[in-house]
Amino acid sequence: MPAFIYIVAAVAFTATLFVRMTDPIVPQIALDLRVDVQSAALLGTAFALPWALLQPLLGPVGDLVGKARVITVCLAILSVAGLAGAFAPTFPLLLTTRIISGMAAGGVFPVAIALISDRVAMQTRQIAISRLILGSVTGMLAGSLFAGILADFVSWRGIFFLVAACNAIAAFAAWYWLDDGPDFTPHFNIAEALANYGKVFSNPLSKFCFGAVFVEGLVIYGIFPYIALLLTRIGETRASIAGVVVASFGIGGILYALMVSRVIGRAGPRGLMIGGGLLAGAALITLAALPPWQVQAVALMSLGLGFFALHASIQTQMTELAPEARGTTVAMHSFFYFLGQALGPIVYLAGFRLIDAPLALLAGGVAIIAVGLITPRLILPARA
Repeated sequence: MPAFIYIVAAVAFTATLFVRMTDPIVPQIALDLRVDVQSAALLGTAFALPWALLQPLLGPVGDLVGKARVITVCLAILSVAGLAGAFAPTFPLLLTTRIISGMAAGGVFPVAIALISDRVAMQTRQIAISRLILGSVTGMLAGSLFAGILADFVSWRGIFFLVAACNAIAAFAAWYWLDDGPDFTPHFNIAEALANYGKVFSNPLSKFCFGAVFVEGLVIYGIFPYIALLLTRIGETRASIAGVVVASFGIGGILYALMVSRVIGRAGPRGLMIGGGLLAGAALITLAALPPWQVQAVALMSLGLGFFALHASIQTQMTELAPEARGTTVAMHSFFYFLGQALGPIVYLAGFRLIDAPLALLAGGVAIIAVGLITPRLILPARA
């Protein structure tokens, strides 16, 4: 693999520290800033929704002015927003910093996928993207795990400060090492940017790819802000345990990244999608039983493995929807994916109140199994 892939994966690691870092410390934030736990849990939505909404802008900008440049600027903004969050005296101000962080993070991982796709052939692209996923998932794992562990010893504010410092270092590394290649010339043309959207949506497969990742984001990531709350229902209140359970999802993602180069040749994209959907669905159904935290940790690891097998296979097919407008394609993919993530906590909260948590989780499991079974039939050629 080219060396630049590992540099891109490293900066993605630091950016994704922000994604799940608040999940295990929601109770501490709620107590310190004097809000209820359900309101504090919406810090996840405050991050994911701006990520989604800004994608239609960031993707075309990356195509026109340079994807490496967009990544560098967004990492710098993430650092400043994280530092501001560390000193936020009220919940509305903290929420604002999470909104800004989500907007900036949307210019790192999705744009990095497009950057790699521009420079790696389709034959090895899923393996190359798996290295990026490894960096990203490890970042999510580290963010949730260390946030939960550190929260038992230091204030949540110290966690925000530490993550901000990591992103400042990453911004410098991206500025120093990353570029779009010798053949890229920065330019900006609004008419060209608008035309790129037409190229993406003129491909009939786009609605299936984007619809599938929307459901993935809603069903799978919507549950994370409530992991700590669900653990309290079985009497487990330690933030460190919530961090371990949430981080187990990332371990599943790492297992996928380590296994994919060997498995894809045997199972193919179709087998990965079907198997991933079944595994992820079984994990959510297991969580519906509200088992001991050790079982929940194993279920989250299975959820991560199944999700990434399904999601990365869809993601790789997505990069070929409109090769000449790849930044825009990835941006719309991320828009629908993170729109699902942003709406997920709201949908699950409504489900918890209407039919209680076990039935809501059961419905989520059935939904992701359906995605795994139906999507390959819609987006893959018959022999894939």
